[in-house]
Amino acid sequence: MAEAVQHSQDDIVSGDDYISPVEADQRTAPRFTILIRTAKLLTSRGEFLCVVRDASSIGVSVRTFHELPNDPRMLLEMPNGDRHEIAVVWKREGAAGFRFSQPIDPQCMIEGGGRFARRPMRLCLQVPALLSCHGRSFDAVVRNLSQQGARVECSERLALEQKLRLEAEGLPSIQAKIRWRRGEEYGLIFEDTFQFAELAQLVNELQCGVDPLVPPEEAGKGPA
Repeated sequence: MAEAVQHSQDDIVSGDDYISPVEADQRTAPRFTILIRTAKLLTSRGEFLCVVRDASSIGVSVRTFHELPNDPRMLLEMPNGDRHEIAVVWKREGAAGFRFSQPIDPQCMIEGGGRFARRPMRLCLQVPALLSCHGRSFDAVVRNLSQQGARVECSERLALEQKLRLEAEGLPSIQAKIRWRRGEEYGLIFEDTFQFAELAQLVNELQCGVDPLVPPEEAGKGPA
């Protein structure tokens, strides 16, 4: 469970990191500092990693790892799968503040329970890739990516526990092993994991300049 500290309405939230320029009425709601609660932002441009730093019933501030896309419609998705519609209030390098479209219970966000609460954040992608093993290579598509693994689609029949190399433009060469298989979909586990900030920046670069995808409320749907 993430640790939390409640601040009064007059406190400056996370003062060591920033002075939040949130509107005065947003400051009136009790705030909770949430330590290292990973999350992702769903936009029409794709999915982006962030870290929730503090939250109240009407707003939230996050740490970011790159410039955010200019999208008036976003969803904040927590590790347990909970989603909240949000709008940008302010942003600067390395941080951003959002207002919820509907008030939430910040205690639920702090506790973070649910079916997927302890699962690493997965980012939905559609990146052409190449799988190589035993001197052969096969076309594939990366469907999602996390710090520890990926879900890929490949028409070639591959064996469970098979070791292989995953290559895609914008990603380093990755040594992996097949953990599960479902039809033409495969779950890979990486030999070396990504740091959270490293993955955030890589995924941003992979999605930079792509055509708009589905609306935020449709992003991230489908099997994990």
